[in-house]
Amino acid sequence: MAAFRSSTATVKISHREVAPAGNAGETSLPLTLFDMPWLFYFRIMRRLLFYRLPISTDTFTETIIPNLVTSLSLTLKHFLPLAGNLVSPSDCSAKPELRYVPGDSVSVTFMESSGDFDSLTGYHPRDVNDFYPFVAKLPEPKGGETCKIFPVLAVQVTLFPGFGICIGTTHHHVVGDGNAMASFARAWAMISKLGGDGEFIAEKSVPFCDRTIIKDPYRTGDIMFEEIKKEIKVEPSEAEISTPRIDKVRATYIMRRRDIENLKNLFAARRGVDYYVSGFTVTCAYIWTCWLKAEAAIGGQTEEEEKRTEYFCCVADCRSRLNPPLPASFFGNCVVGCRFAKSRNGALVGSEGFVTAAELIGEAIRKSVNDEEWILREEFWLSEFKGADPRRIVAVAGYPRMDLYGADFGWGKAEKVEFVSIDGGNSISLCMCRDSEGDIEVGLAMPRAKMEAFAAIFADGLRSL
Repeated sequence: MAAFRSSTATVKISHREVAPAGNAGETSLPLTLFDMPWLFYFRIMRRLLFYRLPISTDTFTETIIPNLVTSLSLTLKHFLPLAGNLVSPSDCSAKPELRYVPGDSVSVTFMESSGDFDSLTGYHPRDVNDFYPFVAKLPEPKGGETCKIFPVLAVQVTLFPGFGICIGTTHHHVVGDGNAMASFARAWAMISKLGGDGEFIAEKSVPFCDRTIIKDPYRTGDIMFEEIKKEIKVEPSEAEISTPRIDKVRATYIMRRRDIENLKNLFAARRGVDYYVSGFTVTCAYIWTCWLKAEAAIGGQTEEEEKRTEYFCCVADCRSRLNPPLPASFFGNCVVGCRFAKSRNGALVGSEGFVTAAELIGEAIRKSVNDEEWILREEFWLSEFKGADPRRIVAVAGYPRMDLYGADFGWGKAEKVEFVSIDGGNSISLCMCRDSEGDIEVGLAMPRAKMEAFAAIFADGLRSL
């Protein structure tokens, strides 16, 4: 499929290859059991951070670009895997690994755009294709007949003269989960703002990158690698790397703390006060049921459709749940896929749909994160995917405590965060709200008619609480 070309004018200002500061030697990291699933699913992650900064092109080229290049170089010194590559034998005779060798670097492109900054940073429905001119593109894989080398991070910084800046990052999920990549964004922002990495080091927030600390008693990594060799290639597909046109709009909804508490109270009234559900659970349950009701509203609902099975999946951070626990600063993947919440469509779109969804999601999370064998045998999670209709799975990217707005490069809080990765499938994004503690931002990408139905159902449901 041909890559989509936006009508928005974007002009390249410059391109840099940014290497880590210092004299780091060659480093190799084995892939752990928590890395392996990301060779199967959701491999390429794209995120945009928009900042309001009304500067000229001259200021951007003379001040902003040099500072971002220098600070990124200092940051990569501490996050060395991001400067390296995913290296795999062409014949899959051995597991891939993350490898940095002196001379490796991150591709950083600086652009200028005439796009509508205010519209792009809004919460209303906007064409998802309008965002792709600002998405960083991973360089082409390298290597020869014996070995393939895949870059794991690319950056694009786009200036909207007189309005602001967008920092786009694209990374291969195998290098790190949402927690890890948020820590990288905050570190780069801090070092850029303060003009050096001294305070970052003093705060003892330097990432812990040693993946040998993760044990694999069930040989889960080996089992999953054997599945990879049978079913798919290690490298990302063309569809994952290119930016085909997508017939969807993007919008952001706010789950206020009071709405979350009202949903918890509604659940308690139906299931009893002793049955605890988290803010994450009720948020996901409410969005899932609104999603399915919106589908029914625009397409009608036959008796056969009411009988079909719907699935909801999420992941949980397990750094503190391993024995011994990993450092909070561990840089890599340490999320476990929870059991799927699943139910008949008719039960989820009915009057008790939210309560049913919250009970199912809460129970799926509890059974997963409190089961050590489930955590250490990720092939269980992959088996959930194999048994489900992928068209009926709704998944979550991010989590409510993910604070990307706190990544201040010296320009203040980000104006808007966008998870572009949700465009291609049935996914929602969650992150901490920009301006109000305890509120949650929910990002969605849907066909326009479905989004309009969703917006009405979402608002009406909260008003009725």
